[in-house]
Amino acid sequence: MNPFGTIAPPPGVASFGGGLGGLPAFLNVIFKTLIMIAGVYTLLNFVFAGYTFLSGAGDPKKIQDSWAKIWQSIIGLTVAAGSFVLAALLGLLLFRDSNAILQLRIFGP
Repeated sequence: MNPFGTIAPPPGVASFGGGLGGLPAFLNVIFKTLIMIAGVYTLLNFVFAGYTFLSGAGDPKKIQDSWAKIWQSIIGLTVAAGSFVLAALLGLLLFRDSNAILQLRIFGP
């Protein structure tokens, strides 16, 4: 007999599998959405930096700022994409499964 009773999951959780399986699926959706937002942000940074570069009209300060923004965007996108590669490599080395870290699994009673 459980002295605390049972708690029914909210209606939206059922689409993520419900129970303990729902949390890892939800976190995977959140992580993938954040990576997608990082990609869109990088694309917008490239567009705005390119516009600043073209409208700089030979002004060394604007051109230097544009190149700095382009390089920062490249580094940010590399870090975002590299996080998936690093997680896959760590999962392969530690768990012999490249998806061990990328596809979260919570084991419980």
